[in-house]
Amino acid sequence: MIIKNIHSAVEALKKGELVGVPTETVYGLAADALNAAAVAKIYELKQRPLDHPLIVHAADLDTAKELVTTFPDSALTLAQKFWPGPLTLVLPKKSVVPDITTGGLNSVAIRVPEHPVTLKLIRDTGFPLAAPSANPFGTISPTTAEHVEQSFGKKGLIIIDGGPCRVGVESTIISFLGKEPCILRLGGLSTEEIEATLGPIAVVGKSAKSIAPGMLPQHYAPRTPLVLLNETDSLPNLNPMGLLTLSSPAGCERFQAIQELSVTGNLQEAATRLYGAMRILDEMDLKLIVAYRFPDRGLGRAINDRLERASQNSSRLA
Repeated sequence: MIIKNIHSAVEALKKGELVGVPTETVYGLAADALNAAAVAKIYELKQRPLDHPLIVHAADLDTAKELVTTFPDSALTLAQKFWPGPLTLVLPKKSVVPDITTGGLNSVAIRVPEHPVTLKLIRDTGFPLAAPSANPFGTISPTTAEHVEQSFGKKGLIIIDGGPCRVGVESTIISFLGKEPCILRLGGLSTEEIEATLGPIAVVGKSAKSIAPGMLPQHYAPRTPLVLLNETDSLPNLNPMGLLTLSSPAGCERFQAIQELSVTGNLQEAATRLYGAMRILDEMDLKLIVAYRFPDRGLGRAINDRLERASQNSSRLA
């Protein structure tokens, strides 16, 4: 059920129920992050592995500090500059955060979302929200309330309509558990912006142990097989095929459908439209979706990361 007024959503969350909420990145499936029974419902509805941690959404920096044992100076610098926004910090947790929220880990992934509706929801409930993307685990993330309804509408889920997501890809996740911070997941805050603040920072490879959301090799995948190619690569001998691309290159005659994410080559526009375009192609009864690799800079890195993970189940077709 899609609603505009958040009053019933506040009451549902206080009762330990789930609510679909908008953020600037993607729509989340929210529950009281400090209520273990409520959080368990997220895992059940999404069919999410219990060892895959959730991101906790706090109202502000001060309330985020109440959930962790330490907040290093470098993490504080980033939080003060980029919160509210698409940045998640992984820090040692306090015992008030249930183990189920953190996938059994002693750390918590936490951020302050940049969406007025969800910030008000957090403040009105009086507790932080655990809110992974509001879709079945491993599938395409939702960027509109209608996308959430397609997945969970028949479950009677309350969904707050906050409009299309501004950023369109999940938050960037940075760990502060080691001697030096490192990026665990590329996302809506570019590496260049982070390095302009902290200096050079390592990016963890996809083979690393999953200590934060979105680190599994296969994720964000449509039902239709997807391959990620360079524009000069040979195309598979399959028909019909769809194309997902930044801007249409020459020689697109092989494709029955094309989703061009930005005619001007704007990576922010492309990120905003990415998941919606994947959904459109996924509903067209295609044999294959071909995605052409994006420029390896700015948000292009996060887009390529999502496409690489979405293509893991069909790499044999390339």
